[in-house]
Amino acid sequence: MDDMDFPTPDVEVESIDPSELKAQIDAGESLTLLDSRMTSEYEEWRIDGENVESINIPYFHFLDDEIPEDMLDRIPDDREVTVLCAKGGASEYVAGSLKELGYDVDHLDNGMNGWARVYEAVEVTDYDGAGTLLQYQRPSSGCLGYFVYDDDEAAVIDPLREFTDRYLEDAEELGVDLQYAIDTHVHADHISGVRNLADEGVEGVIPEPAVERGITYADDMTLAADGDEFAVGDVTIETVYTPGHTSGMT
Repeated sequence: MDDMDFPTPDVEVESIDPSELKAQIDAGESLTLLDSRMTSEYEEWRIDGENVESINIPYFHFLDDEIPEDMLDRIPDDREVTVLCAKGGASEYVAGSLKELGYDVDHLDNGMNGWARVYEAVEVTDYDGAGTLLQYQRPSSGCLGYFVYDDDEAAVIDPLREFTDRYLEDAEELGVDLQYAIDTHVHADHISGVRNLADEGVEGVIPEPAVERGITYADDMTLAADGDEFAVGDVTIETVYTPGHTSGMT
């Protein structure tokens, strides 16, 4: 059953925005999440945290006229529970079913799809270099990126393809010219946005050793060798070869 196939609950169910949920987790609030996706999806990736209690009960347990008691026994009735699914349809239905039984529930707007779109820029406060350094944080995958700017110039480091527009919009909002899009490594754990930004006129930079990993687009990029430097205003970005995570890690 697709998320969009679920009927609208007979009771009104409040939703919580993924960014709001992230803020609650960061603030250390104790949260209880009921993940209604299939167990295989849940085990592959889910929302975790030291202050997060996560319960997995697939949505199909809530489709019968009577929800099995052993399933209900797993859901706390003394605190608020946030229900989530893949896209938001199943979770709204499950939350409605629980609310009719007296549970204090809401559901995650757009589900895990919405969670995957959370991408925050946080200033690095202990940075002591020139200019300003922002760290991009994507909690759904753990991928980090950086945006450094000074005067009217900027560079983004380890950009993700999915957020290409975000970097350009941030540069415009800050009133800076995005000079460089730099990858520290090429790896299957993230899909780089360097080529997309290069298509928008940004100079793409990849580590020189990455060419040995079979990169097919190296001719369109600036290759950074150990010791090379890139200037962004008064900021100097130095290339340091650090093989480990990948053979071309820089």
